Parts: sequence; C-alpha cells; structure tokens
Amino acid sequence: MKIGYSIAKSKLGEVLVAATERGVSAVYLGDSEPKLVQELRDEYPRAEIRSADHSFEKWVSEIVQRVEGKPPRVELPLDVQATAFQRRVWQELQRIPSGTTKTYSEVAQAVGNPKAVRAVARACATNPVSIVVPCHRVVRQDGNLAGYRWGISRKERLLEQERSAAS
Repeated sequence: MKIGYSIAKSKLGEVLVAATERGVSAVYLGDSEPKLVQELRDEYPRAEIRSADHSFEKWVSEIVQRVEGKPPRVELPLDVQATAFQRRVWQELQRIPSGTTKTYSEVAQAVGNPKAVRAVARACATNPVSIVVPCHRVVRQDGNLAGYRWGISRKERLLEQERSAAS
C-alpha cells in the first residue's frame, strides 16, 4: 500500500491528511508534525509512506475548512479498512448535522443495535479519518464530552466552531 501525506495548519493545530490513490485514509490532529507522521507509520506499519505532492491538495483544503467549522463542500472519497459494524457507525456519524451531537446510545439505536453502546464508542475511538467521519459529535448520555483521540479540548473547540458557523 502506498500512502502520501500532507500536513497543514489550522486553528486547532496541525492537521495530517493521508491518502492512497483511492481516497483519504487518515486525518489526524496534533501539535507536532513528527508525532503525527509517527502515528501514521504506527497505524500503517506495512505501507510505503511518504510526503505527498500536491495531488490531493483539494482534499487537504476541504478538511482544514471542516476543522475550522465550515460545512462540507466536497464529497471526500475514503479508503479505510473497517468491519461492517464500524462502517455502519461511521456512516451514521456522517449523518449528524454539523454543530449538533448524538449520544453513543442514540448512535447504537440508529445502527440497529441498541445494546452496542460500547462497540459504538470503540468504533469512534478507532476512526482513522476524524473530521470526515465526525466522531467529535458523539457525547455521553448526560451530554458531557467523552474521550477524543485528539483531546477533549479539541473536541469542544470543534463543536463550538461548528455551532458558530451554523448560526
């Protein structure tokens, strides 16, 4: 597998966007370019990974716009490996309107398995394409923010930016 990556700056720090020729395979948020690249290498240990040319700059620009709260303008092709359950969860997350949230229980019900709350949380935690699959829009039953791979403060800021852009 060949994966190219590009790193862009955003209001929330660095954004790493990685893709194959078929589509986006990773979107990571962080403060350190070397750390983000290492996470990509850890996630795809057998892949040939290199800095990308400008071939998917349109995708990078779209993702940075989304990080900054703007609504999607372009449909992004994805190239991610997932179980059937993960795909159902991720598709459901993409249906959550920008600036709004659903609980893990609501997502479990929406995918037809109301008892799979923990499995939904796990699918969110293993989502390699944050922002495109907006796992930051899932909250606890009491409405509080729960774990987010890129930090609770980023999750909170993502939601605030989406709400601001929507109003």
